[in-house]
Amino acid sequence: MAKRKTYKLNHETLLYEIKEVSKRTVFAKATLVFLASVALAALYFFIYTVVLGYDSPKTVIMKKTNARWETRLELMNTRLDAYEEILGGLESRNGDVYRSIFGMDNMPAGVFGNTPTGPIDESLLENVNPNSPLARTARRLDAMTRQVFLQTKSYDEVATLSKRAGDMASCRPAIPPFLPDKSKYRISSSFGYRSDPVYGGREFHTGQDFPMKSGTPIYATGDGVVESVNFRFNGYGNEVVIDHGFGYKTRYAHLSIISITEGMKLKRGDCIGQSGNSGKSTGPHLHYEVIYRDSRVNPMNFMDLEMSVDEYKAMVNLRSSQTKELLSQPFSLRSR
Repeated sequence: MAKRKTYKLNHETLLYEIKEVSKRTVFAKATLVFLASVALAALYFFIYTVVLGYDSPKTVIMKKTNARWETRLELMNTRLDAYEEILGGLESRNGDVYRSIFGMDNMPAGVFGNTPTGPIDESLLENVNPNSPLARTARRLDAMTRQVFLQTKSYDEVATLSKRAGDMASCRPAIPPFLPDKSKYRISSSFGYRSDPVYGGREFHTGQDFPMKSGTPIYATGDGVVESVNFRFNGYGNEVVIDHGFGYKTRYAHLSIISITEGMKLKRGDCIGQSGNSGKSTGPHLHYEVIYRDSRVNPMNFMDLEMSVDEYKAMVNLRSSQTKELLSQPFSLRSR
């Protein structure tokens, strides 16, 4: 192996003398110097980071980047707080006001599963701490997406029904179910708790009783469709239930004659039968109920017993003449 010439001072002669050094020796020295430098650098890094507790430059950069993202997430969550408050107000207004006006039930929670985006893809958060700000924000966004979709669908239903708002006035029970001639009826067994007239004991009376002569004509108190016609020997006896839509239903019980059938469309003032004494009854009377959103309500709040008798007769006569005119038409025209 070729040798490298170097000059070395001779301390005895004070002269520089030529000394030959092999390249292997030079390489070994260079390697030793390099390893010593690496060791010193490692020692310096250990002292800087472990002993003194300082962050490495790379860690400093990552922390700064992480801090910027955390600030953005905090800002996003602040906005989400405001949006959730607004959305909560819309949801409350929709359920307590708009849907209530039209007698609509609240949207079922199962609709959440029909959101167009579907549930959040948990695989996207597989390597993320579930309690981290990122995971919590992602789940909040997912929940808000579902809630927005639900409210949008609910408002669409309200908008569809609001187009029929003009029909609500004629469908809502609003008149007495009989001619309001005070000489022909009286009021007994009001809505609320009472003593059972047959078995005794305290019970809740779900309607209003009007004692009257058997055979008194009974009329529909609002437009609707006959939901059920039942002929019983006990309980309500012969009864009719009319679905008026918009959350309203009415029941007419203890009838002697029923002159309508299930599925018939009725208008306010149409005769549905005659009062009687059928079922669990101590005398001829009409038991009348108003049901709103599946709950019994006081029927006296849905009628004006001071209504003019002549006005009531005019309404009944008008409906009778309209019905006769309709029945005189060909069947093809009636179904239009």
